[in-house]
Amino acid sequence: MGPIDAEVVMNTRGTKLAVIGAGAVGTAVAYASLIRGVARTIALMDINTAKVEAEVLDMSHGLEFVPRTDIIGGDTMDVVADSDVVVFTAGAKQKPGQSRLELAEATIGLTRAILPKAVEAAPNAVFIMVTNPVDIVTNAALKISGLPNNQLFGSGTVLDSSRLRFLIAQHAGVAVQNVHAYIAGEHGDSEIPLWSSAAIGGVPLREWKPLPGYEPIDEEVRRRIAHEVVHAAYKIIDGKGATNYAIGLATTRIVEAVLNNEHRVLPVSTLATGFEGLDDVCLSLPSLVDRTGCAQRLDVSVDDTERAGLMASADTLRNMQKQFGL
Repeated sequence: MGPIDAEVVMNTRGTKLAVIGAGAVGTAVAYASLIRGVARTIALMDINTAKVEAEVLDMSHGLEFVPRTDIIGGDTMDVVADSDVVVFTAGAKQKPGQSRLELAEATIGLTRAILPKAVEAAPNAVFIMVTNPVDIVTNAALKISGLPNNQLFGSGTVLDSSRLRFLIAQHAGVAVQNVHAYIAGEHGDSEIPLWSSAAIGGVPLREWKPLPGYEPIDEEVRRRIAHEVVHAAYKIIDGKGATNYAIGLATTRIVEAVLNNEHRVLPVSTLATGFEGLDDVCLSLPSLVDRTGCAQRLDVSVDDTERAGLMASADTLRNMQKQFGL
């Protein structure tokens, strides 16, 4: 027998990811995580016993084709016990005639009922809130759980930023991986692109000279791109009823950054402590994500227009928080 590989031993020791909520988003997170092999054990929890058991069985039938993973599921919080990361996707279902405000209120009520039990089952886990309205739910979850900002945060504008990069890449004729740009603020209609720090392959976006056959990414194009990012979810929901694949991949990326201690910069949502005018709301700004969770905010350089947009986004969130007594 040859020498024991330390990395293999560490991987065998394993990590555990729990996903609370076996709906379209929760199952997409579990499925993406399964394919990417982000954790040794993936646990899916939902109060709908038949649904969660069926989802786990369906994914289990494909275990031959993915990295070595155990996938388990159940309708009690026992399945979440001792997780390293807990992804919270549970939300109230919209009833006929129910407003978005009433739906959000019901979701916060559901969070209040479920989250403390999850924290009790996995007190050392990093908690990632994905349920919408994610900034408001994250703010409520911090108050409900009493966890520190780094240990519980929201998925924020990680998906929105991915949409932004995709559209910029399409307009520029480059690979999306070579685009660096962030959406900041609310995960919603008041979110803003940080154009002043956007770049393609190290070239500031506002200085980008178009490749042959492509149009300049001027102010009008940037306005169209920003509008499309904000309204992307509505188009998908109109066509198929829900967004799930991209948010599943985006959330899995956050989970990987935590479990692999990557120190990756991601625009996740938590209290913007230390930013004047923003420190009482949860919103998204580029932040370091590692094994401790949301380790710290970056000192983001913004121009006057972007700063005004962030303040307006914070005001929108502040008004929503007041409606829920947060």
